[in-house]
Amino acid sequence: MEVKIKFPKQQQQQPRNSIAVSNINTNTVLGKALEDIRSHYTLGKELGRGRYGITYLCTENKTGQNYACKLILKRKLVTKNDKDDLRREIQILQHLSGQGNIVAFKDVFEDTQSVHVVMELCVGGELFDRIIAQGHYSEQAAAKICRQVVEIVRVCHFMGVLHRNLKTENFLLSSKDDDVMLKATDFGLSVFIEEGRVYRDLVGSAYYVAPEVLRRNYGKEIDIWSAGIILYILLCGVPPFWAETESGIFDAILNGGIHFDRDPWPSISSSAKDLVRKMLNPDPMKRITPEEVLEHPWMKEGGDASDKPIDSAVLCRIKQFRAMNKLKKPALKVTAQNMSEGEIKGFKAMFTNMDTDNSGSITYEELKTGLAQLGSKLTEAEVKQLMEAADVDGNGTIDYTEFITATMNRHRLETVKQRKISYITTDELETAMMEYGIADENSINEILSEVDTDNDGQINYQEFCAMMKNGKTQQGKFSEFQI
Repeated sequence: MEVKIKFPKQQQQQPRNSIAVSNINTNTVLGKALEDIRSHYTLGKELGRGRYGITYLCTENKTGQNYACKLILKRKLVTKNDKDDLRREIQILQHLSGQGNIVAFKDVFEDTQSVHVVMELCVGGELFDRIIAQGHYSEQAAAKICRQVVEIVRVCHFMGVLHRNLKTENFLLSSKDDDVMLKATDFGLSVFIEEGRVYRDLVGSAYYVAPEVLRRNYGKEIDIWSAGIILYILLCGVPPFWAETESGIFDAILNGGIHFDRDPWPSISSSAKDLVRKMLNPDPMKRITPEEVLEHPWMKEGGDASDKPIDSAVLCRIKQFRAMNKLKKPALKVTAQNMSEGEIKGFKAMFTNMDTDNSGSITYEELKTGLAQLGSKLTEAEVKQLMEAADVDGNGTIDYTEFITATMNRHRLETVKQRKISYITTDELETAMMEYGIADENSINEILSEVDTDNDGQINYQEFCAMMKNGKTQQGKFSEFQI
């Protein structure tokens, strides 16, 4: 159903390249004239890759000001819903732009190949990077971070936006200054709130998803659940619900509970644990609201949160959690590249049969046709989700290595165990990470050291298993299927 957007009367004038909510020109994605972004901006180095696009540094020609530019290939926008989703994301960015804790929208352009979204550049890194760099860590520091996260939720809800994908990776720091504020980013799964509407889309990121999302019956309360998961991680270093597989995590969320018997929880204040319980109440109708969170005694400035350092093991776990998340896909890629012809014979035949035009890569249409021939009953939307998950480099097709990597993901630990090569070198992982744009050169060695626990320059089978079990699962729209 199309969302009818009503902007508040006090809404500031939209930027020059805003999208009209009505009168969309169906010949283009944005409903406006095609324009070359290079007429206004100079594109620089790649900053990172996501499921839906590649982000570059860009410089405004007129002012010399640096921004971040997200490039989305139009060939990845296969269905009408894909185009609607992108338009909605840009509309939400425009709507929220100007709020202090939200990455500001600057411009949007469309050419024959791509859509380019220009946004505020955040050079301070991710949330976990700052926590690790500061060293000293306390309940008071965790409360300060959580206060900003929940304030973002409050502002979004007040302005009629449901984020639906809050997680630590989606909070950036605008600069490297010590007292800089957090900025929320990635509104690709966000929607405008329609009062009284029940949402049923299965979206989010596995560790952070609320139980009612898994039941496909939810409202804006899910954002507080995700913020509660972030608080839990900030206080103990790991998410509350763990499993090797996505389905295992979902089972834990639906059937498990919050427990405070293991370290460091006995040394965490009762006030902090009280807030965690209220934010992670499985009943959304009884869950605490953003306003109530901000008024909680532990959350207030000068409140119950202590400045006494939290157990150093928490900081170590945060570092490990960050490392596992960043290394998981590069490790699978290196493993796929090292497999023998015999080990991938069946996968290779499947790839060749799907690649009907012998181009060396699989398009969306080829994937859809090939899966149907294999007896798959996936919907068009599910095939699209699978395509996005496998297309790591974001070019709109699945190449041979991506296909092997995605296919072996289902049997990842068994595959590695059966290989004759019993380790991955850190040099191989470093190369793969640079190709993925996952981290800058300065932080890669630190991340690798968290996985290479015996410091021998190799990731052995035991270290690989620990990483695959503890790292991040697929994010975005969930897909309970594999190629």
